[in-house]
Amino acid sequence: MQDNDDCVSSNNGVYPGDCEFTRSLLQKAASRSENMEKGYVWRNCLPKAKEVKLLLLDVDGVLTDGSISYTDEGSEIKTFNARDGFGMNLLRKIGVEIGLITARSSEALKRRARDLNLTHVYQGKRKKVEVFEEVIRELSLSPNEVAYMGDDWLDLALLRRVGFSATVADGTHEVKEIVDYVARRSGGQGAVREVCELIIDAKGRYEKLLNQYL
Repeated sequence: MQDNDDCVSSNNGVYPGDCEFTRSLLQKAASRSENMEKGYVWRNCLPKAKEVKLLLLDVDGVLTDGSISYTDEGSEIKTFNARDGFGMNLLRKIGVEIGLITARSSEALKRRARDLNLTHVYQGKRKKVEVFEEVIRELSLSPNEVAYMGDDWLDLALLRRVGFSATVADGTHEVKEIVDYVARRSGGQGAVREVCELIIDAKGRYEKLLNQYL
């Protein structure tokens, strides 16, 4: 793939060739990235996000919209967003680990974690700080190399300890007051993807990742 201004118009200019099409996509991606960076909060978060080597996520209200449904047999149903999953996969491609910490337990989450090949999954953990301390010891990380995204009071203590903290657009007021970044999207609606892209942007890897799909 060419990565310069030497694209030669093909087909007598009737429609763009591969080089022109690729360059157009890259220009749109760059413009999108610039638009995301326009906000003061986004730009202000980049130095902290650049240090992140592990992203920890709450589940209910973050990876889902917080709704909990039950079948007649008593099984729990959760709905996950495919774009959030893809964002997590992109983050792992650049070497950032993903972990899930939730106070609840469900087979649905176990299945989702298996689909995404996530190994750091902690269910039934109300004392999330204890899990956090265990994980950073295991991975030899410092708190400033960890990001956490939560949405409610159970997340407050951990949000105060990590290097980069975030919440969803519909997170509680108390959580929004203390985090570094409040996503524009709600839980289960792409908020996690947004934070993944922020970290990718902070590490200067956005365009390189996009190139792999062109």
